[in-house]
Amino acid sequence: MFARLPLLGALLFALSAAPEGADAAANPQVLVKTSLGEFVIELYPAKAPLTVANFLQYVNDGFYSGTVFHRVIGNFMIQGGGFTADLYKGALRPKPTRATIAIESRNGLKNDTGWVAMARTADPNSASSQFFVNVVDNAGLNYPQPDGHGYAVFGKVVRGMEVVDAIRSVPTGTVGPYRDVPTSAVVISSMSVVGGAK
Repeated sequence: MFARLPLLGALLFALSAAPEGADAAANPQVLVKTSLGEFVIELYPAKAPLTVANFLQYVNDGFYSGTVFHRVIGNFMIQGGGFTADLYKGALRPKPTRATIAIESRNGLKNDTGWVAMARTADPNSASSQFFVNVVDNAGLNYPQPDGHGYAVFGKVVRGMEVVDAIRSVPTGTVGPYRDVPTSAVVISSMSVVGGAK
């Protein structure tokens, strides 16, 4: 029936006939290597283009190597990407970052278990390098909660959630003004793009 379709038409037909979600492999995937193991985050540029581009630039620049998960709340989330292990020596200043980005929290993605979002201050447009992985369903972070702006979700852990669970379970304490800091550093040794577009 389709033998006479031009090549482009046949290709378009094949793509339209593909099962839903079959193009997911085209999404960038980032391998996160930590001192407690590895996990993979799939990113969704169609939903959060600015956030994904910002995150990938930090990844490709090698920015995250040597940073730590500095905030771990076992019934909430694990947060990293802003401090090096010098945090444990009293050097509490965050690692220098590029300019902040506009929030993309109205994209329909939810702060559910395993989904990844950008950390920010009270200013909704203050996200830079820090990100967090939700370890429970956090509906209170979805737009417009909790402050009229929500938190911008841009990816999901698609492999290695057991490593995220190991990180969420580490003992924590206080370092300077920071609470919920792992008592032993959980270090990100590297982050790299392993699939999809870079």
